[in-house]
Amino acid sequence: MGTLGVRAGTVCAGLGGGPPGAHPPTLQGVDVSERVENRSAGQAPATKAQRRLAAQLAEKKAAEARRRRQSILGAAVGVLAVVALVGGLVWLNSGDDDKASTAGSSASPTAPAEPTGMPAPELPAGMDPALKTKPTVQAGTGELKKLTVTTLVKGTGPAVKAGQNITTNYVGVFYKDGKQFDASWDSGQPATFQIGVGQVIKGWDQGLVGVPVGSRVQLDLPAELAYGNDAAGGRPAGPLRFVVDVLAAQ
Repeated sequence: MGTLGVRAGTVCAGLGGGPPGAHPPTLQGVDVSERVENRSAGQAPATKAQRRLAAQLAEKKAAEARRRRQSILGAAVGVLAVVALVGGLVWLNSGDDDKASTAGSSASPTAPAEPTGMPAPELPAGMDPALKTKPTVQAGTGELKKLTVTTLVKGTGPAVKAGQNITTNYVGVFYKDGKQFDASWDSGQPATFQIGVGQVIKGWDQGLVGVPVGSRVQLDLPAELAYGNDAAGGRPAGPLRFVVDVLAAQ
């Protein structure tokens, strides 16, 4: 009990006030007022550091915001430039297409499906006047299995030879229904080509060699001697019938 009383009294004496003019109370040998003053003095530097840190963070955020705005603006300008470039290319291409379409239409006028009163072609002397008129071609009958050559007008000129260049007028129709798919008469331009050397379909190479100049012949061609049975690319498929006028051979 005595020991506890001494310790308690010591503590009380250390915390109690002393006579006037005495030193401030101490705790375990440390001046309490000195510690309070030290803490008060240390708050000011901590506050300034915090302010500097806050200012630095604010400046950093502002710089990042400026960079983001500049990046967005740069990207928008780039997109607008690409759009303008693509639009210009599309406009130029459309202009070229229009020019090509106009040029093509003027160079290759659409051939009418029916006769349009074009002037009759000039025929060599001695040819049958029937060759001045486009023939009417009917559909065939039955199954066509081989090349059939039928003379409609017999010419008086020399017989066509393989390797010669011949000039012809012709009408081509589908054998089964008689629907026309081609005719030199509609463009007003006879066709000239080398015969018997593979420049034209087999039925023409085989059917026109030996025909006298000035003749009109009907050629009935099975598919294998014409364009075959495949209509890809707009080719006339199946068996075909042609009426051909042989105007010249040389």
